[in-house]
Amino acid sequence: MKAGILGLTLAGKSTLFQLLTGTQAAAPGGRPEARVGVARVPDPRVDRLAAIFQPKKRTLATVEYVDVPGVAKGEALVDLPALRGVDALVHVVRAFESDNVPHPDGSVDPLRDAKMLELELILADLGTVERRKERLEANIKKASKAEDVAERALFLRLKETLEAEKPLREMGTTEEEGLRLRGYALLSGKPMLLVANLGEAEIREAAAFLQRSGLAAFARKPGIALCAVSAPIEAEMADLSPEDAKAFREDLSLAEPGLERVIRSTYDLLGLISFLTTGEDECRAWTIRRGTRAQVAAGTIHSDIERGFIRAQVVPFEELVAAGSIAACRERGSLRLEGRDYEVKDGDVIEFRHNV
Repeated sequence: MKAGILGLTLAGKSTLFQLLTGTQAAAPGGRPEARVGVARVPDPRVDRLAAIFQPKKRTLATVEYVDVPGVAKGEALVDLPALRGVDALVHVVRAFESDNVPHPDGSVDPLRDAKMLELELILADLGTVERRKERLEANIKKASKAEDVAERALFLRLKETLEAEKPLREMGTTEEEGLRLRGYALLSGKPMLLVANLGEAEIREAAAFLQRSGLAAFARKPGIALCAVSAPIEAEMADLSPEDAKAFREDLSLAEPGLERVIRSTYDLLGLISFLTTGEDECRAWTIRRGTRAQVAAGTIHSDIERGFIRAQVVPFEELVAAGSIAACRERGSLRLEGRDYEVKDGDVIEFRHNV
């Protein structure tokens, strides 16, 4: 799964991207281009299983991030192809003061910036929708196909929503309409994680700041999630030992690393969960969409397992840890055999039986 990181210039999005993915800073000068990196999804369950089974390796689930060049005020979005290929957007808004990094607009106002970039997404979509509507109308004049007429009606609704300066994620669509629109990858229809990049003073009282700034109210709209992080502080902690970083977080009253919160929030926003596999060779978290059936989940590991699926041997993570082994789970009766239509749950530890 892929998420695009975007924001206005000097919001700290590239710093956040580098911290999330371990990617080096872009070389100064030259034409700004989109960059791609991978972040591992923190999952203590994998570590716990590894402690029990002592595998040769452990593997976490991942999220792929795309860092697109920053947008200046009054400037259209760039690198639209890179953004159109993502499943969700991560919008980094600046909420920190700095004499060394002046805000391009002269003042720090995260709600203003959030609304500004949302409008840019809407305008980008409006151009796409208008071009498609014109093409459909030309097709209908030549041959009035029912499919084109239905699609034009849908695009007229899209146009009305966008002209009212509302993102498409707020417009309800049927499953059939959603499938029809999938190929257009409209940006304002994608789920969005709003990341408030706070300074040290604000991060100490993050919840209160999000309420006071209006970001919490803004994030109550459909398809938006919100989390707070301080990229400058996370950058400082990245250079510390784990013990010193923990002490630093405790001094700031932070329960967990902000980067982990961003990654997990992205994972949740995309509607993703993890099932687990374990054994002598590897303990691993596998990414699937919530609601995925067992046979399809098997294909995440290998297409042959999906094709030759027989049964899934399932035990919840908590019950496996409590029992201490698969054999003990079998004795307790907590190990189940499930068929192809079983809906996999987050934290299920699964062994797929198959025959190809």
